[in-house]
Amino acid sequence: MSSSLGLSPDIVRYLAQTNPPEHPTLKRCREETARMPNAQMQISAEQAAFMQFAARAIGARRAFEVGVFTGYSALAVALVLKEMHGDGAHLLACDINEEWAVRARGYWREAGVDRVIELVVAAAEQTMDERIAAGQAGSYDFGFVDADKTGYDAYYERGLTLLRPGGVMLFDNMLWGAQVVDPADTSADTTALRALALKAKTDRRVHAVMTGVGDGLLMVLKR
Repeated sequence: MSSSLGLSPDIVRYLAQTNPPEHPTLKRCREETARMPNAQMQISAEQAAFMQFAARAIGARRAFEVGVFTGYSALAVALVLKEMHGDGAHLLACDINEEWAVRARGYWREAGVDRVIELVVAAAEQTMDERIAAGQAGSYDFGFVDADKTGYDAYYERGLTLLRPGGVMLFDNMLWGAQVVDPADTSADTTALRALALKAKTDRRVHAVMTGVGDGLLMVLKR
């Protein structure tokens, strides 16, 4: 299973014991995805718990996600949104993989949040641009981005437009398995992650903090 960078198995187990229990469907999604060849794309259980806490802390009602995979992170957030706001909650989920989308929809339906989540299988930039054009700028409370790293800057700009002032957006994999501190790594993905970290740090539109949660989580608060 996926776990946060640098945490030992004992610490991961301890966190699981001390954090709130997972919803049964959330747990099954995580465990079944962990057996897939590309399981490393799934966020850790402790990161999901953190995201639920963050969404709850700001009273999020509307959220967006870029990069859905098998639906674990979207399910985690949607459960909190629905608990707080019932059928008035909404999560826009963006992905380009229909095969994964089928799996995700199954978990969401089982957990009873399928009406809360709107999954759009298309390029996320296109979907976000369409929502902005439809007048949804400034109407989202929470966002999570875990997709192609070279697209992070585009998602950052569009996400900021969609967020309300005081809204929060999270970017996953910002430490990239510690590759961001390897000066020899000049790959496109690593370069894009370094660039976004620097941009957010100096962006007067936001208050940004980098944490060691998961594989490095950039937290952006829109001013």
